[in-house]
Amino acid sequence: MDSPFFAVLITDIIFIAFALGLNKKNAKYLLSGYNIMSEKESENFDIENYLILFKKFFLILAASSTIVFTILINLLNAKIAVLTYSSYIIIMLIWFVFKGNKFKIKQ
Repeated sequence: MDSPFFAVLITDIIFIAFALGLNKKNAKYLLSGYNIMSEKESENFDIENYLILFKKFFLILAASSTIVFTILINLLNAKIAVLTYSSYIIIMLIWFVFKGNKFKIKQ
């Protein structure tokens, strides 16, 4: 197995572990930002729906980024595939931060 494939596999395992391992009980320890909220702030945060988005996002990110990488490494070369894969993940994580901001106050 080539090292780019190994790196993608490790990244996918981490994303899937995040998605499947996070729940309402351990979110107060594992979610950055949520773990430093006051009790009142955390009561106003819609954690249930945020976790639904979180889980879907990371499972889809693991699958879609791997598909992008696999297509690009077969069509082009490893260097372009790794750069595009990395850029794709960064862009999607930035999108997730903005999307996650809507859960700050329960509606």
